[in-house]
Amino acid sequence: MNIVNIKNTFFILFLAVCACGNLSRSENAHPEIALVETDSFVPVPVVVAANRTDEYLTLLEGKKVGVVANQTSVIFKEDERPMADVGRPDIDENVRGKQNDVQSNEEDVDSLKSEEPASPTDGLQTPYTHLVDSLLSLNVDIKKVFAPEHGFRGEADAGEKVKDGIDAQTKLPLISLYGKNKKPSAEQLKGLDVILFDIQDVGVRFYTYIATLQLVMEACSENNVPIIVLDRPNPNANYIDGPTMEAAHTGFLGMTEIPLVYGMTIGEYAKMINEEGLLEGKRKADLKVIPLENWTHNTEYHLPIRPSPNLPDDTSITLYPSLGLFEGTNVNAGRGTEFQFQRYGASFLDSTQYSFTYTPIPNFGSKTPKEEGKKCFGKDLSENPRMQEVSLRWLIDAYTNAVDKSKVFNTSGFTKHAGTEKLQQLIEAGKTEEEIKATWQGDLAKFRKVRGKYLLYRE
Repeated sequence: MNIVNIKNTFFILFLAVCACGNLSRSENAHPEIALVETDSFVPVPVVVAANRTDEYLTLLEGKKVGVVANQTSVIFKEDERPMADVGRPDIDENVRGKQNDVQSNEEDVDSLKSEEPASPTDGLQTPYTHLVDSLLSLNVDIKKVFAPEHGFRGEADAGEKVKDGIDAQTKLPLISLYGKNKKPSAEQLKGLDVILFDIQDVGVRFYTYIATLQLVMEACSENNVPIIVLDRPNPNANYIDGPTMEAAHTGFLGMTEIPLVYGMTIGEYAKMINEEGLLEGKRKADLKVIPLENWTHNTEYHLPIRPSPNLPDDTSITLYPSLGLFEGTNVNAGRGTEFQFQRYGASFLDSTQYSFTYTPIPNFGSKTPKEEGKKCFGKDLSENPRMQEVSLRWLIDAYTNAVDKSKVFNTSGFTKHAGTEKLQQLIEAGKTEEEIKATWQGDLAKFRKVRGKYLLYRE
């Protein structure tokens, strides 16, 4: 890099700091803006596909439309900054402080239980409008809304059944795609001319929104209904890592044989499963992807709305691929605190090995967290930098320091999350992280070749 470029780079960094403060945990930054290096070295905003209405409104004209959406399906307003840190709107500082106090004073647990958790939008002036509301105002003929896990407004716990109903704001019928009905039926698609899909993903295989996408695409292909996917950034698109899902263990936590972290946007993923014959019966959907603007796979993007109840901020999202593996264990990974997927611990870990403790209690993100009301011994990762890989060191640490190792793994659940029985077996056999990760490399190399055919954005 020559001297001019070095100077330009430092100048842009200076502008970024002045405008946004700390980029990794910004307090005032415009949520949809990420720094993208251009030829002129000027920071430009990332434009999500939903905002590119000129690219898809004509495709909806005169059509009866079904929308697959949740709370992240928004169109950002121009030139309006949020009045709060919209990456973490639901974290009430008083509750956060009391949660921290619990680490050293277990008597506070009962008082915390009696308090109502903060709403995810309390005190927030939103710099966006919901996609459905915007389209209705533009006279798009939306007939029904399909809601994924956590529901249309994103308020249901992980795994909690989401019911059909009527949206109180729009009066549109809501059809749940979580519970017994994960795939739209022919009857539910009857009368629709097109499906519009717009959901924020986080790029982790067991995060269920890509399974919902796949099932919706299958239903559309079977019923000759075109589908339009509005693309959004993947905040974990900067690497590919983790064990690959094995065919014997596919399910809603992983429907295709891809790595744990696959490094694709939801639009790129849609193109891949469509063209690679990964839909049921090797069918193909009539698919159109509306791409992002001003984004690359290495762009650090700050989500303006938590994509689900237990991913409150950038730190949770970057640690989720690694700490999400605890979901298949009996170790708590921060649910029942305001630091979900930023800490881990359990009452059955060796107390002499940990100085950090906390006590999970019911809250907005989890009505019945693991180890509820128990003092958990573990580690705080809330200051961890952005991840560049899936790390096993915390999972291995918890297993190594479990007083009773039989309490760690919930074998069936862990296999569903890992996508393979081998990971648990290797950890129990005492293999190192390096030894375990070496077993993934062949599958990762094969996947990279397939993935490369469908990338829409520069790496």
